[in-house]
Amino acid sequence: MKIIPFHKNDTALIKKAAQQDREAQHQLYHNYASKMLSVCRRYIKDIHFAEEVMLNGFLKVFVNLKKFAFEGNFEGWIRRIMINECISHLRKQKKLFFTEDIMITSEASWNNISMVIDVDQIQEVIDRLPEGYKTVFVLYAIEGYKHLEIAKMLDISESTSKSQLFKARKLLQQKIKELNTTNHGAIKI
Repeated sequence: MKIIPFHKNDTALIKKAAQQDREAQHQLYHNYASKMLSVCRRYIKDIHFAEEVMLNGFLKVFVNLKKFAFEGNFEGWIRRIMINECISHLRKQKKLFFTEDIMITSEASWNNISMVIDVDQIQEVIDRLPEGYKTVFVLYAIEGYKHLEIAKMLDISESTSKSQLFKARKLLQQKIKELNTTNHGAIKI
């Protein structure tokens, strides 16, 4: 029987990796790569680009490892680097577009969808959102950032963040409803 440690103490490993210990760096990469690829994949549709962004993110992690102050969660610190790397990638690709519409949002309507589709189908629907909508949606709904934080990260106004989220939710709601009623779960967007 294989025993999986639930509470690993990475402090020693992080300190070794910060001192350029390649084995420790490899172990940190091994410990976090799959989770960080998932994070990158949420923002970047093409798995090959997501992998490239993740690798660039890990390069930044190892270059800046000495700056990690052990004051917060290490995985969260890496996640933030990956998110910033994803946003940088999208900016370089000129895929982030935002409209300056201010809309009143209704949180209740989003929760009234009964879903009969699986996670892969939901990811595919999210992937087909315009990049601006998708980025704000993922930052807010999945990563848990507040609109003010998103606005600072993306260099947009807080109202633009709210508007993008509203539009993303409305479009997602429409597409999921279509999937549930017309295609019996098969994606056709």
